Amino acid sequence: MDYRNLGRSALKVSPLCFGGNVFGWTADEKTSFSLLDAWVDAGFNFIDTADVYSRWVPGHTGGESETVIGRWLKQSGKRDRVVIATKVGMDMGEGRIGLKPQRIREAVEASLRRLQVDCIDLYQAHKDDESTPLADTLETFGALVKEGKVRVIGASNYSAARLSEALETSRRLGLPRYESLQPLYNLYDREEFERELQPLCVREQVGAIGYYSLASGFLTGKYRSEADAAKSPRGAMVVKKYLNERGRRILAALDDAARHTGATPAQVALAWTIAQPAVASPIASATSLPQLAELVRAAQLKLDGETLKRLTRASAAD
Repeated sequence: MDYRNLGRSALKVSPLCFGGNVFGWTADEKTSFSLLDAWVDAGFNFIDTADVYSRWVPGHTGGESETVIGRWLKQSGKRDRVVIATKVGMDMGEGRIGLKPQRIREAVEASLRRLQVDCIDLYQAHKDDESTPLADTLETFGALVKEGKVRVIGASNYSAARLSEALETSRRLGLPRYESLQPLYNLYDREEFERELQPLCVREQVGAIGYYSLASGFLTGKYRSEADAAKSPRGAMVVKKYLNERGRRILAALDDAARHTGATPAQVALAWTIAQPAVASPIASATSLPQLAELVRAAQLKLDGETLKRLTRASAAD
């Protein structure tokens, strides 16, 4: 397994990260346990979640995913074999939102309890909070690192300007810095990350952990027509956003690469992302063991230079 350092830290992560938003939502506890066991047994160690998962589900309050992971950690005894990443900052209701010091303090204790761990490996700011000075947020994160409650910190959904400012603030004040960034990034959604964030991450050695790595399922090839949109609740959204001339060009290139490599379009799409500069570990999810097996094969797939170039050309912005 090709483990990679997360930024400049000593934290080593597998080339794919399991997206934990499904735990306690589209994957019940029993299924989640089997997926987590299979993930680790296949040689992967990186699992990402957030305190807000899955608050959007009727009857949920947030913390469901962390709770499932915590129960699995306790039952399986595999804590020392995984890197657990979670996040703080999204709206948890009752004014619990943002990155003010008191909010971070309250949130980290709640996450530690739900995860049933003494230390969170990667603690991330889920989104920028411009109402709170970066120094206040980073000083609080730094204190948590010093107290042994957090190993490494990261950012999610930050602009290049704000990430650059955060890195400079950490340098100036001698504080731990964001070692990772979670941006939207996949073979279709390239421009926002590649324009400014990717060069910054390469220059500063910040590891990118892209989310929506399969573009909400579009890059698997299962949404190729309006009729396909009816196959799942999110199908209409996917077709509206991605099924255009450029999207069809990308699917054709994925089909060609899949035939050439003997892989599936989804595996090719993930392998392309894994091979991109600054990318440490794209996030992908599964709700069944066959889906998880597909992710495992994607991480093992090495695309040759010409295939990578063809995919990059086909997915270039119009």
